[in-house]
Amino acid sequence: MLTAEKLRAYGADVEEGLARCMNDEAFYLRMVNMAVEDRNFGRLEEAVEQDEIPRIFEAAHALKGMLGNLALKPLFRPASEMTELARAGDHADYAALWDELAEARKKLQALRDED
Repeated sequence: MLTAEKLRAYGADVEEGLARCMNDEAFYLRMVNMAVEDRNFGRLEEAVEQDEIPRIFEAAHALKGMLGNLALKPLFRPASEMTELARAGDHADYAALWDELAEARKKLQALRDED
């Protein structure tokens, strides 16, 4: 079960995220739980595997906005970097950034699934 304390230890800026959620902790935690299962993670993984920069941009940009609003910094940083590289049309090492994003997501999922 996610808590504000677990999210702080994870590296989230909980105060920033709470401020964007009207300081409603239950709402914020519900949004974080929903975010970790967002379908754009799967879309991004597929786009990276197929090296389709426009699709990488689309999925990473959607994740960047959501993760930024929730102040989930460990997820936001690689999503943001992917967004900006894809926006510029760069043929970068998206696989390494995807791995970083996927690992950060797994850590958050593990925190959520703890008792």
